[in-house]
Amino acid sequence: KAQYRYKIIILLCSGIHRNIPNISKVKSLRMDHWDEAQVQFLEQHGNAVAKATYEAHIPIYYYQPTHADCQVLREQWIRAKYERKEFTEPGRQLPYSNGLKEGILWKRGRDNGQFLPRKFLLSEQDGCLKYFAKPDAKEPKINIKIDTINATFQPVKIRNPNGLQISYLKDNKTRNIFLYHGDGKEIVDWFNAIRAVQVHYLKVAFPVASDSEVRDHLRKFLKEGYMEKTGPRQREAFKKRWFTLDHRRLMYFKDPLDAFAKGEVFMGSREHGYSVTQGLPAGAQGSFSWQYGLTIVTPDREYLFTCETESDQQDWIAAFSQVIEQPMTPQEYASKCQEGVHFSPPAPAHQSHNREN
Repeated sequence: KAQYRYKIIILLCSGIHRNIPNISKVKSLRMDHWDEAQVQFLEQHGNAVAKATYEAHIPIYYYQPTHADCQVLREQWIRAKYERKEFTEPGRQLPYSNGLKEGILWKRGRDNGQFLPRKFLLSEQDGCLKYFAKPDAKEPKINIKIDTINATFQPVKIRNPNGLQISYLKDNKTRNIFLYHGDGKEIVDWFNAIRAVQVHYLKVAFPVASDSEVRDHLRKFLKEGYMEKTGPRQREAFKKRWFTLDHRRLMYFKDPLDAFAKGEVFMGSREHGYSVTQGLPAGAQGSFSWQYGLTIVTPDREYLFTCETESDQQDWIAAFSQVIEQPMTPQEYASKCQEGVHFSPPAPAHQSHNREN
């Protein structure tokens, strides 16, 4: 019995545990037989004891997935806890915790969609993530400031189980790059290494913030998906676009794998005149295919959208409301003032001729 952990797990994670039989033994509560000794052992060494042991020293930057996260995040979380025992000792040196990581990731070309190996370098000292077009290149192709990065797993969009999306600001426009690595541990290590450097940056920027406050500042996409939109005159036909809500930036793309957003709108707070309502204004005249409308009101104009289902509509309204109800920080207000535009046009052609930009 000592070689196995008895822990109540959900169905989604049971398959992962079954694949590591050297550390896990999976039994069904309903379909398997439990003898008295196993029941007593589970009572004494169940979820609470396992959590206190294997999750005793999790770094604040380490992403702890839920049942809704992708397979690679859940599997590496399980292996990190029970196979590698990464969180059982305080101050343990982890492969993503020293502020420096270098390696090869496969990056999608912006125009041709082909994935090619590229060298990446993450540096806490420099506060940036760099990638190089060739392994022996001395100068990086791109230098990405760590405080502008939003890293999120997108296996469905990228069509790879280890697909990672990196979004960042370039010339005050959001740029996406799409990556993967064949090894699940390696790509999750990159993901957590980026978060570790971001936490270091946040602790410098907000020295009195608590760990939970710092963790809350780590960026993530609030929602993504298709909606239809119309133009500012509210007479144009609605067009189907892929939308991404990255905290206070709502971006839309013609295709989910586009490198640059076709436009962005800043999502401020209610106290600054922003709101979201269900339905479309009575005077809206543009034709649309989807029937579930919503309207975003800003100090400058109204933005009209339609959703395919009522569930999508309510999810988008909830996501927008979550942002609008939060007071703006001084940094966010300064960023909004610097931008000064809504649904800005795409980058000029002379800025986008190179496929690796």
